[in-house]
Amino acid sequence: MGNLTSWPTPPLEWTGHAGSIKSICYSPDGARVITGSSDKTIRIWDAESGTVIGEPLTVHTEEVNSVAYSPDGRHIISGSSDHTIRIWDAETTAEVGNPLEGHTDWVLSIAYSPDGQHIISGSSDHTIRIWDAENGTAVGNPLEGHTDWVRSVAYSPDGRYIISGSSDCTIQIWDMESCIAVGDPLEGHTDSVRSVAYSPDGRDIISGSTDCTIRIWDAETGTSVGNPLQGHTDWVLCLAYSPDGRHIISGSADYTIRIWDAENGTPVGNPLEGHTDWVRSVAYSPDGRHILSGAAHRTIRIWDAENGTAVGTPPEGHTDWVVAVACSPDGRHIISGSLDSTIRIWDAETGTVVGDPLDGHTGWVSSVAYSPDGRHIISGSADGTIRIWDAETGIAVGHPLEGHEGEVRSVAYSSNGRYIISGSEDGTIRIWDAETGTAVGHPLEGHARSVLSLAYSSDGRHIISGSKDRTIRIWDAGTRTKIGNPLEEHAGSVKSVAYSSDRQHTISDSDDGTSCVRDPFSYVPIPPCSCNPIYPGFYAKPDMGGWVRDSEGGLLYWVPHDIRTGLHSPALLTIPLTSRNRSVSLDFDDIAFGTSWTQIFNSAAS
Repeated sequence: MGNLTSWPTPPLEWTGHAGSIKSICYSPDGARVITGSSDKTIRIWDAESGTVIGEPLTVHTEEVNSVAYSPDGRHIISGSSDHTIRIWDAETTAEVGNPLEGHTDWVLSIAYSPDGQHIISGSSDHTIRIWDAENGTAVGNPLEGHTDWVRSVAYSPDGRYIISGSSDCTIQIWDMESCIAVGDPLEGHTDSVRSVAYSPDGRDIISGSTDCTIRIWDAETGTSVGNPLQGHTDWVLCLAYSPDGRHIISGSADYTIRIWDAENGTPVGNPLEGHTDWVRSVAYSPDGRHILSGAAHRTIRIWDAENGTAVGTPPEGHTDWVVAVACSPDGRHIISGSLDSTIRIWDAETGTVVGDPLDGHTGWVSSVAYSPDGRHIISGSADGTIRIWDAETGIAVGHPLEGHEGEVRSVAYSSNGRYIISGSEDGTIRIWDAETGTAVGHPLEGHARSVLSLAYSSDGRHIISGSKDRTIRIWDAGTRTKIGNPLEEHAGSVKSVAYSSDRQHTISDSDDGTSCVRDPFSYVPIPPCSCNPIYPGFYAKPDMGGWVRDSEGGLLYWVPHDIRTGLHSPALLTIPLTSRNRSVSLDFDDIAFGTSWTQIFNSAAS
């Protein structure tokens, strides 16, 4: 922890989703942020640091179009193109009850009533539904009247009314008690209404449309107030009021966010620029100091609401997800492979980028590794090739290694550095001469699906492979033949495999949430094979970067690279060394837990 005395500056862009950010929302206390995405998941973020908390919520089978917190912050709701609404426990992220089912098409918008007793939903089936938030049952019949998709719904601050915006170009006000439309539809937009909201005092309604304008309406009379707010050059996709009601923010398909004076409808300052795709969702922090925006290019940005400047440090390095990392043998450098098709080298001490990106692949880089002497780097890519790089200069060595008929998902060096192995989407493993780049013998065949992970034993005699077919296989590296039957311990894809340094055990990690240690030749698992408690109230699990995390995703401790392959239960407290009878036991008597690095540092120092 060194001399750290304050929380680090959050990143300029929060990344984690694999699809467009469709919806974004602060928790009532402003400590957390939730996002829903076209990647079918919901993510929870620390609002201060911009880091993801825990694992994504992954039950929906189609895009997540809308998310919201309950007024007390205890629950999260999500609406999806799978026609359902789901309720989640905000603390444990466990699903609460059964999905709310009744809509016959996409659920596009959801909201809690101010008292938290009801949920409303708008759908592309042209209806609005009201639900009992406690038991998930439908309240009354659907609200019908719109002739096209219901894009957005919201409650009035007193909970007496509901508003809905539709692709039929209208806004409708509904009486919550009687479920009857109040007055005629509000007409004025010339295209689909994409977003609606009440002012905090309930006196006004705002609407944003694909006609590129925002309109303000008198909530009591339904008449338009003033002229349309014009400035966006493309569709207005999302809107929100500031908590004090003085400002309106809007996000647009023109890639910008605008701030407006709610009293006179004039723009405040210049547009907020930085996103490189449609801004699909915007929100104010509960204290009104910050604005959050989520965009179609999978990123979230935070802005200072007072001056409109971006909050956080500019991104450095990759421009898309990092999906593979490895440490140099001397521990001085880290390499990373990304969906942006590049490899980057980092200084492990300072965290700064070393040199230019290693460019050459035409598909995302799925796996990277150092040679045992640290002189070379290898990378496997979705373009079906393996590349060798000079670790000092970053220059490609020779031609790409070609032979696989699908994406290359995993690469590794033999312990003596003479050979390279690669696993592919084509279900095969190939062995290559590291010096010449030529294939050695025929492909190793046996897996029925993608080979996701590979490793050599320390003596180079055996290879272990993990596959999407849920099996682990062991191979004779010399004869390139299978040894025994496949190991079938996991119920999900085997995404990581390794040998212990003494070759006495193998370890595998799976999408089913378990890790398993076994004797590779007796095929007997060494229990326990799943996560165990390491401290009262905490459950730990190692990730691919060597960090052991608690159940909330918090960092607990880091395992050095050279002994990481031996990490195993019980309780992740014992790490075996090269000798079968020696191990390091971790003493947690004086461990300090906290919600930030500052608290941990202060707690440990006191």
